[in-house]
Parts: sequence; structure tokens; C-alpha cells
Amino acid sequence: MAAGSPGNPNYPYAGAHFALELGKEQDAGLFKSIEGGGVKTDVMTYQQGGNYDRWRQLGKVKFEDIKVQVGMSMTDIFYKWIDDFFAGTANRKDGAIVAADFFYNVRARREFKAAMIKELAFPKFEGKDNSPAYMTVTIAIEDMVFSAGDNKKMDQANIQAQKSWTSNNFHFTIDDFEATTDECVKVDGFTVKQNIVEYHSGGRRGPTLTLSAIDFPNLTFYIPEPHAKPLLDHYAKTGMRDAGSVAAEAKDYLHGSLVTFDNAKTEQFTLHFFNALILSATPDKAESSTEDTKLIKFDLFVERMDFKNLRNTATGAPSAAAKG
Repeated sequence: MAAGSPGNPNYPYAGAHFALELGKEQDAGLFKSIEGGGVKTDVMTYQQGGNYDRWRQLGKVKFEDIKVQVGMSMTDIFYKWIDDFFAGTANRKDGAIVAADFFYNVRARREFKAAMIKELAFPKFEGKDNSPAYMTVTIAIEDMVFSAGDNKKMDQANIQAQKSWTSNNFHFTIDDFEATTDECVKVDGFTVKQNIVEYHSGGRRGPTLTLSAIDFPNLTFYIPEPHAKPLLDHYAKTGMRDAGSVAAEAKDYLHGSLVTFDNAKTEQFTLHFFNALILSATPDKAESSTEDTKLIKFDLFVERMDFKNLRNTATGAPSAAAKG
């Protein structure tokens, strides 16, 4: 049999299809790309007395974070993992990264242990951008083993769902300013980060990973200037006081949500944010030759966020939570 034949289990293949397993034989879905997940070991060098010879041996092992780009093709077990991430719950997962060739035959596995989500990066959302949107999920792991695939067919059920979420399918609103923020034309990309502390103990070559504080980012969004006055007035009241004035009151804090949809306008997930205040309001650069809509850029600080999956990944229909 020729070395390049698909019937030969050892033939070289291009990285074409990937899947994530969480737990024993629980398929978490397909994703667009993967990077990282390598293994590196420190080298310790010794020199004794006046001897110029040096001795070396392997020291602590380090496992690189895994970064995966995902669309809407993941399953409920994956989205529940994201829910726990936003709640600050240390939900450790064993699983595997599965790689398949062009014919969806599984060719390689990277099995990991005690994995936790470290970062979740959301793409930008823009009304005039209809390109596919993907989240980037960074996963920290405590151990990894490389193994060969079994050459079985990979499940292809959710491939189309991977491309069904585009950057222009979103709805950004702030409570009490919904009529204003309904006109939002763009939300910049942002990243939620979970700080992870490495703890080295005993004879373990690798560290134990422990969760620390979660860092919620500022949100940046854009409103056409004719619709921005209510938010500008709110900023004038809460952010532009005299130096001797009192701090913002509880009623001044803003809460809102970012809801995403697929191409059929079925709700996918909602990101709620709480206890926000406007940090800055910046008008677009004015140019006599431009035909673009004049926008006001707003920055919000946010104290807390939560994530709710609204899509039943088994059926593709809105979940019970989405129906309310």
C-alpha cells in the first residue's frame, strides 16, 4: 500500500479537523483552530568545586496553555464549563484534543488532565461585518500525554454550526438606556481572564494549578452621535463631577447584556454585565471627506459578568432558559 494512501494508518496528513473531548467519551464539539499544548522541561546544570565539567539533568516540566477557537458547534458540556468559569468555580476537566485528517479519520490524540479555562476572548461585534465569529478559549492543564488515533470516523454533526455565527448578529443593551443602546453599531473584542497560581509540592515534577481572582475587562461600544445624548448626560452626572463631590450612588450603576444570534436569528448565548459605569466618551475624528456615520465611543468598567448559553446544542433550537 502506498505511503500516501488514506488506507495506510501511517500516511502523513494535514491538520484539517479537530474535536474536543471532556470527560470519558463525552464529545464537546468541533473547533476552528488549536495552538499550544506543547511540553517543555527545564534543564538544571551543576558544577562541582573547581572542576570545569558540568552535569545536566531534566528539572520541572511545563505544559503550555492550549488555545482553541470555537464557534457555535460546541455541546452543552462545554458551555456549562464556561458558565462555571464566569462563576469562578474551579471545574477541572480531564479530556483530549482529537485530530483527524481530511477524511475525518482520527489520527492523533493529546490527552490532558485537570484542565481549567484560563481566558475567554470574545471577538468584535459590528453591524456591517458578516464574517464568521469565533471565541478564543485558553485552557491551562496539569498533565498531557500524546497518543496515536484509532483511525475511526470523527462525528461531523456540528460542522455547519461552526460557521452559523457572524459578527453582525448581536444585540447590545444597557438597562434604562435600551432605546439608546439599541442603536449600538459596534462592540470591541474583549477578554475575561482567570488568574491561575502554580503550586509546586513534594516530588511532583509539574505544578498544581489553583484559581485566583477573575478579571473582568472594560467594555467598549459605539453609538451614532444623534442617539448618544442620554448616555452623555449620565456620564456628566456620574463621571464629570467636581473633585469634592460624593461617589456614584447604587442607582447610578449600569447593568446590561450582549445577546448573540445565528444566521437564522436564533439566540445563541447572552453575556450579562453588572455594576458598570462610563469611563470615557470619545467622538469620532471629524473629516469633511468621510461618508461614515459619526459615532461616539464609550468605555465602561464592569464589576461582574455571567454567561448563559441559550442554544440547545442537541436540537439547535432555543433552550428552556432562552424561552424564559
